[in-house]
Amino acid sequence: MNNLIPKKVFLTKGLGKHKEKLASFEDALRNAGIAPYNLVNVSSIFPPGAELISVEEGLKLLSPGQVVFVVMSENQTDEPKRVISSSVGLAIPKDRSTFGYLSEHHSFGEDEKESGDYAEFLAAHMLATTMGLEFVPPGTSWKEDKNYYKIKDKILYTTSITQSGTGERGLWVSTIAAAVFIV
Repeated sequence: MNNLIPKKVFLTKGLGKHKEKLASFEDALRNAGIAPYNLVNVSSIFPPGAELISVEEGLKLLSPGQVVFVVMSENQTDEPKRVISSSVGLAIPKDRSTFGYLSEHHSFGEDEKESGDYAEFLAAHMLATTMGLEFVPPGTSWKEDKNYYKIKDKILYTTSITQSGTGERGLWVSTIAAAVFIV
């Protein structure tokens, strides 16, 4: 079954607004470029050796109607002025023959930086603890955590993608962030 191990992954995000909840979500998928695919949510493993590619490159490799595996975070609100966000974090190990981690984080009241940093932290934490690294003490900033993991020379790369939005009267606002797998 090695043919189901993704060789490429891209990160994308989208924002949708509509008076109908479902249409708002569809608009967010369209904004992210992934509406014409049959999306299947999977858990949070970044495949060993997978290449992180651009959205543009990834979309060229997909066909409308195709079943596509994703790790996706989504959030919606119809409450005016309510800030929402959806983030996917990624941590890739230095040893590319082993797997990395993706995380989904959806929040209320956090801006894009806060939400993205937390998603990135979650992915790095899951990867680090799998490798047997000690968890950095509570209260340590993400910047300090990131430096700690890199000093230990175990994590090659971390990043995140985040979409935020603010609720508007009479509309549903939807945010999504996704890691899209190319099999």
